[in-house]
Amino acid sequence: MDPEKIMDGLSKELTSALKRMSKAKDVNEKELYSRIVKNLCESLGVFLDLASEMMPFDLDDDLEKKDIPF
Repeated sequence: MDPEKIMDGLSKELTSALKRMSKAKDVNEKELYSRIVKNLCESLGVFLDLASEMMPFDLDDDLEKKDIPF
């Protein structure tokens, strides 16, 4: 599956869980949603860590190597 689609799905689920948590009245229900939010954040963090590892370390060096037309 496409990692971008997974990240988008996790972000949507996270937003939805946060909205439901804000509307929850019961402490147990709030705890349930807080655990869901924590798990979604950790899952999203895995993809963000992977994306940061795949990016070049110094983007400025790449810009200097190319001819800039202006």
